[in-house]
Amino acid sequence: MSEQRFIATPKRTKEILQKYQFTFKKSLGQNFLVDANILQNIMQKAGIDKSCAAIEIGPGIGALTEQLAIHADKVVAFEIDQRLLPILSDTLQAYDNVHIIHEDILKADIQKIIDMYFKPNQTIHVVANLPYYITTPILMKLLQQHLPITSITVMMQKEVADRMSAKPNSKSYGSLSIAVQYYTDAKILATVPKTVFMPQPNVDSSILQLTMRQTFPVAVNDEDYFFDLVQACFAQRRKTLRNNLLAYFKNRLAKETVESVLQQAEIDGTRRGESLDMAEFARLANAFQIAEHA
Repeated sequence: MSEQRFIATPKRTKEILQKYQFTFKKSLGQNFLVDANILQNIMQKAGIDKSCAAIEIGPGIGALTEQLAIHADKVVAFEIDQRLLPILSDTLQAYDNVHIIHEDILKADIQKIIDMYFKPNQTIHVVANLPYYITTPILMKLLQQHLPITSITVMMQKEVADRMSAKPNSKSYGSLSIAVQYYTDAKILATVPKTVFMPQPNVDSSILQLTMRQTFPVAVNDEDYFFDLVQACFAQRRKTLRNNLLAYFKNRLAKETVESVLQQAEIDGTRRGESLDMAEFARLANAFQIAEHA
């Protein structure tokens, strides 16, 4: 198919939208990509080839889906907006390796769908242009379910990508950085200007790649406890660790116990959450959990 006829061009996108009298729903965060070069760059960076399968979230009118269909063995795309189903069956009719599932990804049994559509032990990549308003819940679901996914390459709001890939002692570093980097190696591949979307969002985007870890970077006794404690340490960023932890453990642990656990974990209570790396948080969480269950 010649590049001129790719869905991801302003002209072709307008044609499709006019043909179906489609109007964008702000509540669904619909911004369609109209630059095929960016999509082909994503294919390359995501390592998509004919041996692997792809999962897409929010295919829209099929711009990214089309590129996935060309490059991958099989594509499953989740679309929540019923109005897009007839459009997708039209724009993607040339491809017999695409399955569109009309379901909210947050409610879907993804493992069941993987078992149903993909070959056993096939390499699976998630590739998506994610709606800004729901990026974090979608990614956390994909990560926490320990699915057989090799990587996640997604377009998202630049500020959120910065937070997910941030290192300690930076303004963007927080509990989200730690949650994402516990499960994956996070890397920003490119910044994408708002001008390549229709309609244009208010902010620029980034392409973030999350490569799933084979082993976790730190040993924690209880993942939920660890993540809850990390969140507590960032509850009020300007407060010291000691103050955030005293507030978090109020009515659960005595002040002296909080002090003694900080000492035991060899962490200075006057530090702020943003100065701790993941290993220090793991030490802290494990020590507090032992103290709480002593």
